[in-house]
Amino acid sequence: MAILIPTAACSSDEPAAGQAPEASVSTGPIEEPAPEKLHPFTGKPFDAAKRVIAVKIENTAAGKPQLGLKSADIVYIEQVEAGLTRLMAIFSSKIPPKVGPVRSARISDLHIAPMFGKPAFAYSGAQTKMLPFIAEASLFDVSDSRAPGAYFRQPGRFAPYNLFANTKKLLSAAPKATKAKDVGFTFGDAPAEGGVERKSYTVKWPAARFTFAWSDAKKQWLIWQDGKKDMAAEGGQLGAPTIVIQYTKTERSEFHDSNQSYTPLVHTTGKGSAIVLRDGMAYKAKWERESEDGGTTFTTTSGEPLNFAPGQVWVALASRKPVIP
Repeated sequence: MAILIPTAACSSDEPAAGQAPEASVSTGPIEEPAPEKLHPFTGKPFDAAKRVIAVKIENTAAGKPQLGLKSADIVYIEQVEAGLTRLMAIFSSKIPPKVGPVRSARISDLHIAPMFGKPAFAYSGAQTKMLPFIAEASLFDVSDSRAPGAYFRQPGRFAPYNLFANTKKLLSAAPKATKAKDVGFTFGDAPAEGGVERKSYTVKWPAARFTFAWSDAKKQWLIWQDGKKDMAAEGGQLGAPTIVIQYTKTERSEFHDSNQSYTPLVHTTGKGSAIVLRDGMAYKAKWERESEDGGTTFTTTSGEPLNFAPGQVWVALASRKPVIP
């Protein structure tokens, strides 16, 4: 790196004609610049870690466009009843004023949350049988029943897709929520080998389909859901520099809805395979999460850390063969 040092133009500081300037001699140690701090969720520079909020967000056409997703550090796509999907959005480095539509919690959420320590968890309701599990989970409950003042009904939308949350009030209800910490992700240059050029990649659930298409102009994978552009309430199409398709085991949980549709339990601990999309390339990867309070690491097939591109990360928790358990 070339460092340009400006020269002074004041004539009184210039040496007289024929006189050699005095050499300056440094007697103290040369200080190395402090390494830049990179956020553990995004790999981007940051000053101080902030508390973490996890928000359960609607993901069907009735609830779109969602508000706040553009600001999320990490977005998880989870399978729910009837083969549909919902989102869990993780916020810390950039917290938007409002988020939503906020929807009900699922058992899989309680297995993801501990990776972030004890985050504030915003949701709207849960099955009665699941309430004791939420009470014991590693999270601060800031649902609409525990922090009702943080929620409001958004004009122009219809229930239950009109419930939104004020993030400042959510944080006020969880003053001891864990601040952002290492969750196993690494950021930096892409692997030198092992990538395959891809223009798009499609992931399917029994009743949902996501397509991620690389935009060289935006340096992002733009997102389509069920054949339609996934638009943000703030404007523009949703997208991220890194998309992770994390193949997991999905099985029936003990919980079900009023229609007797069983809630899937998506396993996010253990080991498995994945596809990491970045820079218009697809990389085969392995994932591992030894325990629920530990992070998830992603490595190349040869075992080297597989770096993500700096910025937002979407993690699609999917089965290789879509199944309604």
